[in-house]
Amino acid sequence: MTALRLAYAGLTDLRTDEAYYWTWSKESVLCFLDHPPMIAWFIRLGTLIFGDTNFGVRFAGLLAMPVTQLLLADIVRRVTHDWRAMVIVVLMMEAALYYGLLMAKVSPDIALIPFATAMVWALVRLAESNDGRWWLVAGVFAGLSLLSKFTVALLLPAILAFTLVPRWRGHWLKSPYPYLSALIALVLFLPVLIWNMQHDWASFRFQFVRAAATHEWSLRTLGEFIGLQFGLVGFVLLPVVLLGVALTAWRGYRQLDAVAILLSTAVIFPFLYFLWKSLALRVGDTWPAFIWPFGFAAAAINLSMMRKEHWPQALVRASFWWARVAIGSGIAFVVAVFLYYVAAPWNFIGRTDPVGGEAGYLPVIERVEAQLQKTGASWIATTDYRTYSMLRWYLGDRLPVIQINERGRYLGFREPDMNLIRNHTGLYVALEPYDSPGFQLWASVPAKRETLERVDRVWRGIVMDTYALQKFTGWTPELSPPPGSPLYRWRELAREIRGDSLSA
Repeated sequence: MTALRLAYAGLTDLRTDEAYYWTWSKESVLCFLDHPPMIAWFIRLGTLIFGDTNFGVRFAGLLAMPVTQLLLADIVRRVTHDWRAMVIVVLMMEAALYYGLLMAKVSPDIALIPFATAMVWALVRLAESNDGRWWLVAGVFAGLSLLSKFTVALLLPAILAFTLVPRWRGHWLKSPYPYLSALIALVLFLPVLIWNMQHDWASFRFQFVRAAATHEWSLRTLGEFIGLQFGLVGFVLLPVVLLGVALTAWRGYRQLDAVAILLSTAVIFPFLYFLWKSLALRVGDTWPAFIWPFGFAAAAINLSMMRKEHWPQALVRASFWWARVAIGSGIAFVVAVFLYYVAAPWNFIGRTDPVGGEAGYLPVIERVEAQLQKTGASWIATTDYRTYSMLRWYLGDRLPVIQINERGRYLGFREPDMNLIRNHTGLYVALEPYDSPGFQLWASVPAKRETLERVDRVWRGIVMDTYALQKFTGWTPELSPPPGSPLYRWRELAREIRGDSLSA
């Protein structure tokens, strides 16, 4: 399975978000509008070793998988002392598409998963040893988790329950260790706080708009969320894990078992939160990825505890049988998805394919390069971050590529060579249709445009998108517009101001 992920990382095209995060790794800023900086640091590590290649961008994510598996195995070992439960938790990770294959895909969650798991592992060590110094270790990993993605805050109820529900609550409330742990996490989080103080709390406001937006209820988004969890965790594995989590929660809160409370609440609270949000918002496919490793640990521990608690033998045998079926069918599904994207020539899903929908950019890049030579354009303008990211990925630093709108995404970034932009011809590369906000934006700037050609982006014989290439003259972009400018606003906030639906 590790070899499979290595092959997937090297053979499949970068997705647009992966290229976007790669552009972050080329900057020296403390934080970014969309997320904290850890994923950029992960990518920089990989590209320092393997260069600006698909494998280099994804390398740190490949390391995150075995690190997470080792931590989960040790959690299960310390709770159960059962080698079979250790094997089960490791194989559950392999059997879930989220991890068995897609840990090779770069996202902030890839950084969050090992650090959040390490934080919970430190708390398990605390429960095992009653040594308050493990609070300090947990604080370090909590700070690193905060530097990875803000959604780690959804684990706070689990930590509070772990601290306050068991009988030891009086002891730890009087101890300095939990408070020192929180202080350590805060100190490590300072880069994000400093950057936000310098930029009017931009990333916090960006995330708040997304989290607090109100929309009409939709069964479609609810169905999408539930369907994604079945597909990415496993059609059999998801029910097995949810049952294991439920029984672990019952056992933990009934017996005041700190570890059982911690693991089960770390799944239940975030899952219910995302389920609630999915009633009116499309929940991103990676958002819940950090919670399921705790579910795997809870499910594996529950299987071992059922035997130790002398549950009926028929029920214990059935539980282990379903766990084996979930692991076997899950691994088969992961391998089948790998073969589909790496070896198969067909497109069974059409334009909605989650990987093919962001592949096939090379012919577009080739037409862009041809038009650059033909027109003498010395820089490229775009009006969406996905197109910007793919142009940067393929063209590197050969010429300036600028997203002329949503400049709030690029706070603190290095400025391009203005000598190649000012009073020079530019090439506009944009996703059709022509009535999109990107095209409409040009009505507010004094540029003369000329359409050159339209280029299809094709994946396995199906047109996924069409791009317009236009030459323009007579305009120099404003790289640092004021926050009130339509060139500054990021898309989500602009839509919220207009009262439109907020996309995920």
